Amino acid sequence: MQLQAGWLSGVKRVASPHFNQRPENEIPTLLVIHNISLPPGEFGGPWIDDLFTGKLEAGAHPYFADIAHLRVSAHCLIRRDGEIVQYVPFHLRAWHAGVSCYQGREGCNDFSIGIELEGTDVLPYTDKQYRALQAVTRLLTEHFPQIAENITGHSDIAPERKTDPGPAFDWKRFREGLEQPHSRSGR
Repeated sequence: MQLQAGWLSGVKRVASPHFNQRPENEIPTLLVIHNISLPPGEFGGPWIDDLFTGKLEAGAHPYFADIAHLRVSAHCLIRRDGEIVQYVPFHLRAWHAGVSCYQGREGCNDFSIGIELEGTDVLPYTDKQYRALQAVTRLLTEHFPQIAENITGHSDIAPERKTDPGPAFDWKRFREGLEQPHSRSGR
């Protein structure tokens, strides 16, 4: 996997219209980890792609009526099977964080990259998801070195509103895997 013009090579690309330019001279210095499942607690299907591309039909599921109007995106999604889907190039501002603050800086979308894990706060994430997230994170830190020291959860930058990636996300496992770039352990 490589980074070319803000896009990961060799991954599924589903371009979202929900992005804009970062403020002038702003580069990514923060990685925000999220989770998402649509409908809640269900995995697979086209619904996340549809939400991030503005094509989610309100009548397709009762839950969608409340979210179909949202204009949101993330830079990437990592599905349960480890598949990476990219929606927005990393140098552009995806609309993932909402009202947020990191170390006194508000508006985290301006300076962050958002990666969604297909999951919930309480169900364990898969081995393949951890491996894919670690691989993407290592690549991002090569291109945006400040990210290495600035990785957080959505719940940490929007604690009044968000709980993801939740207690099921194993931060220790994730960080240890960053230190072992070629680990193939089945942890």
